[in-house]
Amino acid sequence: MNSTFALSDDDAPENSFALAFPELDQQLQPLPPCHDSTESMQVYKQHCKIAEEYHEVKKEIALLEERKKELIARLEQVEKESMDAAQLAKEYAELTEENRTLKLAQTQCIEQLEKLRIQYQKRQGSS
Repeated sequence: MNSTFALSDDDAPENSFALAFPELDQQLQPLPPCHDSTESMQVYKQHCKIAEEYHEVKKEIALLEERKKELIARLEQVEKESMDAAQLAKEYAELTEENRTLKLAQTQCIEQLEKLRIQYQKRQGSS
């Protein structure tokens, strides 16, 4: 644990207690201990430790939320790319079918042209 917020046993100024955890909401701030009471000091130190743990957990949650946003953005990008790939595959299939149809039509036109040439040549030969 990072102890940047905890006060050591040697911390004496009472006004430093209020500034021990400035990032915490007021209701979560450790209350200044009564220096004459060992139990009060122990409770204060325990509260400081819990406040540190709370701060670390909040930082970890923030990092995990940021990571979650990054992963969601990556997932959306992958899904978009997948949709783009599916669209391209569909277009490819359509163009392949159109190409096959056009080749078939070309073959039929060539055959028809050959028949017409043969007929023309027969007419030319009979004249």
